[in-house]
Amino acid sequence: MSNIFLIGATGGVGSRLGPKLVGAGHAVKGLHRKPEQAGDLREHGVEPVYGNIIDMTADDIASAMTGCDTAIFSAGAAGSGRDKTTAIDGEGPEKLIEAARATGVNRIYMVSVIMDAGRDRNTSDDFEHYMAMKRRADAALATSGIDYVILRPGTLKDDDGDGKVSAGRAITYGDVARGNVAATLAELINTPEITNEIIELTNGDTPIAEAVASLKRG
Repeated sequence: MSNIFLIGATGGVGSRLGPKLVGAGHAVKGLHRKPEQAGDLREHGVEPVYGNIIDMTADDIASAMTGCDTAIFSAGAAGSGRDKTTAIDGEGPEKLIEAARATGVNRIYMVSVIMDAGRDRNTSDDFEHYMAMKRRADAALATSGIDYVILRPGTLKDDDGDGKVSAGRAITYGDVARGNVAATLAELINTPEITNEIIELTNGDTPIAEAVASLKRG
């Protein structure tokens, strides 16, 4: 079992993921930025760690995840402005990578986005900045030398999903439930032989366990 540091533990994906990881036998520390969120994390077996990824340095992150061997980055600015998008979606993963090198964390899982997002409509400059930050983070992790899995979901929908997805290295763009993203991440973490991969994800027809199993290298 893994000792996991979860950034974005109270978000739409992270709040669903933490309990799944605990239920699978992992020890989980969850980063939260509001003091009142600590109780909910504890109720689900997640050890709360107070901090804001915007303000934390790489050293702060390293200190927070002492004793962990795996990190998950599922935080996002959620349309809260360019500065926060840069600080969270762009700089946040870069600080995590630096902290991982300092602490010996040997694998990072990161929630990104399918790069086809929004290509069927006119997009704003802020949206294009968001996509650029996601690409920046993906590139930083993929070239970091740390074992990684980057999960690129389609358009996120705030529901638990039905446990069926389409997953692959390149798939047709579509929607995906946050619950399905969390469940897929949990399955990936329980399938450690999948590493150094970028996986796209939407809702689909294949049970998550089968979809993840199909991604194993032959």
